Amino acid sequence: MKIGNREFDLKNQTYIMGILNVTPDSFSDGGKFHEMDKALFHAEEMMRDGAAIIDVGGESTRPGYTVVPDEEEIERVVPIIEGIKSRLDIPVSLDTYKSNVARAGIRAGADLINDIWGLKYDEKLAGVIAESGLPCCLMHNRKEPDYTDYLQDVLMDLSETVRLAEEAGIEDTKIILDPGVGFGKTYENNLEIIRYLEELHAFGYPILLGTSRKSVIGLTLNLPAKERVEGTLVTTVFGVIKGCSIIRVHDVKENVRAVRMARAILGKGVE
Repeated sequence: MKIGNREFDLKNQTYIMGILNVTPDSFSDGGKFHEMDKALFHAEEMMRDGAAIIDVGGESTRPGYTVVPDEEEIERVVPIIEGIKSRLDIPVSLDTYKSNVARAGIRAGADLINDIWGLKYDEKLAGVIAESGLPCCLMHNRKEPDYTDYLQDVLMDLSETVRLAEEAGIEDTKIILDPGVGFGKTYENNLEIIRYLEELHAFGYPILLGTSRKSVIGLTLNLPAKERVEGTLVTTVFGVIKGCSIIRVHDVKENVRAVRMARAILGKGVE
Protein backbone atom coordinates (compact mmCIF):
# COMPACT_ATOMS: atom_id res chain seq x y z
CA MET A 1 0.00 0.00 0.00
CA LYS A 2 1.31 3.42 -0.91
CA ILE A 3 0.95 5.98 1.89
CA GLY A 4 2.35 9.35 0.94
CA ASN A 5 5.52 8.81 -1.06
CA ARG A 6 6.34 5.48 0.58
CA GLU A 7 5.38 1.91 -0.26
CA PHE A 8 4.37 -0.09 2.81
CA ASP A 9 4.64 -3.89 2.77
CA LEU A 10 1.67 -4.44 5.07
CA LYS A 11 1.59 -8.18 4.41
CA ASN A 12 5.09 -8.89 5.63
CA GLN A 13 6.18 -6.02 7.88
CA THR A 14 5.01 -4.32 11.06
CA TYR A 15 5.25 -0.52 11.18
CA ILE A 16 4.99 1.96 14.03
CA MET A 17 2.60 4.91 13.77
CA GLY A 18 3.56 7.72 16.14
CA ILE A 19 0.76 9.65 17.86
CA LEU A 20 0.85 13.45 17.72
CA ASN A 21 -2.03 14.94 19.68
CA VAL A 22 -2.44 18.65 19.03
CA THR A 23 -5.23 19.04 21.55
CA PRO A 24 -5.27 20.83 24.91
CA ASP A 25 -7.12 17.92 26.58
CA SER A 26 -5.45 14.75 25.36
CA PHE A 27 -5.83 11.93 27.88
CA SER A 28 -2.17 10.93 27.82
CA ASP A 29 -0.10 14.04 27.14
CA GLY A 30 -2.37 16.81 28.37
CA GLY A 31 -1.86 19.06 25.37
CA LYS A 32 1.91 18.89 25.70
CA PHE A 33 2.37 19.14 21.94
CA HIS A 34 -0.32 21.72 21.24
CA GLU A 35 2.08 24.47 20.19
CA MET A 36 3.50 24.38 16.67
CA ASP A 37 7.22 24.28 17.48
CA LYS A 38 6.77 21.61 20.12
CA ALA A 39 4.55 19.56 17.83
CA LEU A 40 7.07 19.65 14.97
CA PHE A 41 9.95 18.86 17.32
CA HIS A 42 8.08 15.84 18.66
CA ALA A 43 7.18 14.66 15.14
CA GLU A 44 10.86 14.82 14.18
CA GLU A 45 11.80 12.99 17.37
CA MET A 46 9.33 10.18 16.64
CA MET A 47 10.65 9.93 13.09
CA ARG A 48 14.22 9.57 14.40
CA ASP A 49 13.04 6.92 16.84
CA GLY A 50 11.65 4.84 14.00
CA ALA A 51 8.05 5.90 13.39
CA ALA A 52 6.98 5.18 9.82
CA ILE A 53 3.86 7.38 9.98
CA ILE A 54 2.82 10.35 12.12
CA ASP A 55 -0.84 10.39 13.17
CA VAL A 56 -2.09 13.94 13.83
CA GLY A 57 -5.21 14.39 15.94
CA GLY A 58 -7.03 17.63 16.74
CA GLU A 59 -9.74 16.28 19.02
CA SER A 60 -9.28 14.16 22.12
CA THR A 61 -11.34 10.97 21.90
CA ARG A 62 -10.80 9.84 25.47
CA PRO A 63 -13.90 8.65 27.39
CA GLY A 64 -16.27 11.58 27.94
CA TYR A 65 -14.54 13.76 25.36
CA THR A 66 -16.11 16.97 24.08
CA VAL A 67 -16.79 17.20 20.36
CA VAL A 68 -14.77 20.05 18.86
CA PRO A 69 -16.37 22.23 16.14
CA ASP A 70 -15.03 21.53 12.66
CA GLU A 71 -13.47 24.98 12.31
CA GLU A 72 -11.53 24.64 15.56
CA GLU A 73 -10.29 21.17 14.71
CA ILE A 74 -9.20 22.38 11.27
CA GLU A 75 -7.32 25.29 12.85
CA ARG A 76 -5.49 22.83 15.07
CA VAL A 77 -4.48 20.20 12.54
CA VAL A 78 -3.92 21.98 9.21
CA PRO A 79 -0.87 24.04 10.26
CA ILE A 80 0.69 20.96 11.86
CA ILE A 81 0.14 18.80 8.77
CA GLU A 82 1.55 21.54 6.54
CA GLY A 83 4.51 21.99 8.89
CA ILE A 84 5.37 18.29 8.96
CA LYS A 85 4.97 17.89 5.21
CA SER A 86 7.20 20.88 4.48
CA ARG A 87 9.97 19.92 6.92
CA LEU A 88 9.97 16.13 7.27
CA ASP A 89 9.96 13.24 4.81
CA ILE A 90 7.36 11.06 6.49
CA PRO A 91 3.74 10.16 5.68
CA VAL A 92 1.08 11.93 7.77
CA SER A 93 -2.18 10.39 8.93
CA LEU A 94 -5.10 12.58 10.00
CA ASP A 95 -7.13 11.24 12.91
CA THR A 96 -10.65 12.55 12.25
CA TYR A 97 -14.18 11.27 11.69
CA LYS A 98 -15.50 14.50 10.15
CA SER A 99 -15.72 15.11 6.40
CA ASN A 100 -14.97 18.84 6.58
CA VAL A 101 -11.86 18.26 8.66
CA ALA A 102 -10.75 15.43 6.39
CA ARG A 103 -11.21 17.60 3.31
CA ALA A 104 -9.13 20.42 4.82
CA GLY A 105 -6.48 17.96 6.01
CA ILE A 106 -6.22 16.37 2.59
CA ARG A 107 -5.69 19.81 1.03
CA ALA A 108 -2.97 20.42 3.62
CA GLY A 109 -1.17 17.24 2.57
CA ALA A 110 -2.52 14.39 4.74
CA ASP A 111 -1.66 10.99 3.30
CA LEU A 112 -4.13 8.79 5.18
CA ILE A 113 -7.45 9.30 6.98
CA ASN A 114 -7.86 7.52 10.31
CA ASP A 115 -11.56 7.34 11.24
CA ILE A 116 -12.50 6.12 14.74
CA TRP A 117 -16.14 5.68 13.71
CA GLY A 118 -15.64 3.41 10.70
CA LEU A 119 -17.50 5.77 8.32
CA LYS A 120 -20.63 5.69 10.52
CA TYR A 121 -20.51 9.14 12.13
CA ASP A 122 -20.41 11.41 9.09
CA GLU A 123 -22.09 10.00 6.00
CA LYS A 124 -20.05 12.30 3.75
CA LEU A 125 -16.65 11.11 4.92
CA ALA A 126 -16.55 7.96 2.79
CA GLY A 127 -17.09 10.04 -0.34
CA VAL A 128 -14.36 12.49 0.63
CA ILE A 129 -11.91 9.63 1.14
CA ALA A 130 -12.93 7.94 -2.12
CA GLU A 131 -12.58 11.18 -4.08
CA SER A 132 -9.13 11.82 -2.64
CA GLY A 133 -7.86 8.36 -3.54
CA LEU A 134 -6.10 8.18 -0.19
CA PRO A 135 -5.87 5.08 1.98
CA CYS A 136 -7.87 4.98 5.19
CA CYS A 137 -7.93 3.22 8.53
CA LEU A 138 -11.46 2.34 9.62
CA MET A 139 -12.04 1.50 13.26
CA HIS A 140 -14.67 -0.53 15.05
CA ASN A 141 -16.73 1.55 17.47
CA ARG A 142 -20.13 1.65 19.17
CA LYS A 143 -21.83 4.27 21.29
CA GLU A 144 -22.48 1.67 23.99
CA PRO A 145 -20.91 -1.76 24.62
CA ASP A 146 -24.19 -3.55 24.04
CA TYR A 147 -23.43 -6.91 22.43
CA THR A 148 -25.29 -10.18 21.94
CA ASP A 149 -22.37 -12.27 20.68
CA TYR A 150 -19.37 -10.00 21.17
CA LEU A 151 -16.82 -11.21 18.62
CA GLN A 152 -19.44 -11.93 15.98
CA ASP A 153 -21.03 -8.52 16.58
CA VAL A 154 -17.65 -6.80 16.11
CA LEU A 155 -17.12 -8.65 12.84
CA MET A 156 -20.64 -7.77 11.72
CA ASP A 157 -20.06 -4.09 12.54
CA LEU A 158 -16.81 -4.10 10.58
CA SER A 159 -18.57 -5.78 7.66
CA GLU A 160 -20.96 -2.83 7.60
CA THR A 161 -18.01 -0.43 7.60
CA VAL A 162 -16.42 -2.26 4.68
CA ARG A 163 -19.74 -2.12 2.81
CA LEU A 164 -19.95 1.64 3.31
CA ALA A 165 -16.39 2.00 2.01
CA GLU A 166 -17.06 -0.11 -1.06
CA GLU A 167 -20.32 1.67 -1.88
CA ALA A 168 -18.55 5.03 -1.73
CA GLY A 169 -15.86 3.82 -4.11
CA ILE A 170 -12.94 3.43 -1.71
CA GLU A 171 -10.58 0.92 -3.29
CA ASP A 172 -10.13 -2.42 -1.54
CA THR A 173 -6.37 -1.98 -1.62
CA LYS A 174 -6.63 1.25 0.39
CA ILE A 175 -8.46 -0.05 3.47
CA ILE A 176 -6.92 -0.79 6.87
CA LEU A 177 -9.06 -2.06 9.76
CA ASP A 178 -8.70 -1.29 13.47
CA PRO A 179 -10.42 -3.42 16.17
CA GLY A 180 -11.04 -0.28 18.24
CA VAL A 181 -9.51 -1.17 21.59
CA GLY A 182 -10.94 1.26 24.16
CA PHE A 183 -13.92 2.30 22.05
CA GLY A 184 -17.45 1.04 22.73
CA LYS A 185 -16.08 -1.85 24.77
CA THR A 186 -15.93 -2.94 28.38
CA TYR A 187 -12.66 -3.85 30.08
CA GLU A 188 -13.30 -7.53 29.37
CA ASN A 189 -14.27 -6.75 25.75
CA ASN A 190 -10.94 -4.96 25.24
CA LEU A 191 -8.93 -7.91 26.53
CA GLU A 192 -10.94 -10.30 24.36
CA ILE A 193 -10.52 -8.38 21.11
CA ILE A 194 -6.75 -8.27 21.66
CA ARG A 195 -6.76 -12.00 22.46
CA TYR A 196 -8.59 -12.81 19.22
CA LEU A 197 -7.06 -10.27 16.85
CA GLU A 198 -6.55 -12.98 14.24
CA GLU A 199 -10.32 -13.07 13.69
CA LEU A 200 -10.05 -9.75 11.83
CA HIS A 201 -7.84 -11.30 9.17
CA ALA A 202 -10.99 -12.90 7.74
CA PHE A 203 -11.63 -9.59 5.94
CA GLY A 204 -8.29 -9.73 4.12
CA TYR A 205 -7.25 -6.19 5.07
CA PRO A 206 -4.20 -5.03 7.03
CA ILE A 207 -4.83 -4.54 10.75
CA LEU A 208 -3.84 -1.54 12.83
CA LEU A 209 -3.64 -2.01 16.59
CA GLY A 210 -3.95 0.97 18.94
CA THR A 211 -3.64 0.13 22.63
CA SER A 212 -1.04 2.70 23.68
CA ARG A 213 -1.50 3.81 27.31
CA LYS A 214 -5.20 2.93 27.18
CA SER A 215 -7.50 2.19 30.11
CA VAL A 216 -7.38 -1.58 29.59
CA ILE A 217 -3.69 -1.35 30.54
CA GLY A 218 -4.30 1.13 33.34
CA LEU A 219 -7.05 -1.00 34.88
CA THR A 220 -5.03 -4.19 34.62
CA LEU A 221 -1.90 -2.71 36.18
CA ASN A 222 -3.53 0.01 38.28
CA LEU A 223 -1.33 2.67 36.70
CA PRO A 224 -1.85 6.23 35.38
CA ALA A 225 -1.50 6.92 31.64
CA LYS A 226 2.15 7.98 31.74
CA GLU A 227 3.22 4.75 33.46
CA ARG A 228 1.70 2.30 30.99
CA VAL A 229 4.69 1.81 28.68
CA GLU A 230 5.46 -1.76 29.76
CA GLY A 231 1.83 -2.78 29.45
CA THR A 232 1.69 -1.22 26.00
CA LEU A 233 4.80 -3.13 24.95
CA VAL A 234 3.14 -6.43 25.84
CA THR A 235 0.17 -5.61 23.63
CA THR A 236 2.50 -4.50 20.84
CA VAL A 237 4.35 -7.81 20.90
CA PHE A 238 0.99 -9.60 20.95
CA GLY A 239 0.00 -7.54 17.91
CA VAL A 240 3.10 -8.66 16.04
CA ILE A 241 2.40 -12.31 16.90
CA LYS A 242 -1.19 -11.89 15.70
CA GLY A 243 -0.10 -10.40 12.37
CA CYS A 244 -0.91 -6.70 12.82
CA SER A 245 0.63 -4.47 10.16
CA ILE A 246 0.68 -1.14 12.03
CA ILE A 247 0.96 -0.40 15.75
CA ARG A 248 -0.16 3.08 16.85
CA VAL A 249 1.75 4.33 19.90
CA HIS A 250 2.90 7.29 21.98
CA ASP A 251 6.28 5.83 23.00
CA VAL A 252 7.89 5.20 19.64
CA LYS A 253 11.44 4.19 20.54
CA GLU A 254 10.42 1.48 23.00
CA ASN A 255 7.76 0.04 20.70
CA VAL A 256 10.04 0.00 17.66
CA ARG A 257 12.49 -2.09 19.67
CA ALA A 258 9.74 -4.41 20.88
CA VAL A 259 8.52 -4.96 17.31
CA ARG A 260 12.02 -5.70 16.05
CA MET A 261 12.68 -8.21 18.83
CA ALA A 262 9.34 -9.94 18.39
CA ARG A 263 9.82 -10.24 14.63
CA ALA A 264 13.34 -11.65 15.10
CA ILE A 265 12.05 -14.35 17.45
CA LEU A 266 9.26 -15.21 15.01
CA GLY A 267 11.82 -15.49 12.20
CA LYS A 268 10.14 -12.74 10.20
CA GLY A 269 13.25 -10.66 9.73
CA VAL A 270 14.10 -7.20 11.01
CA GLU A 271 14.03 -4.04 8.89
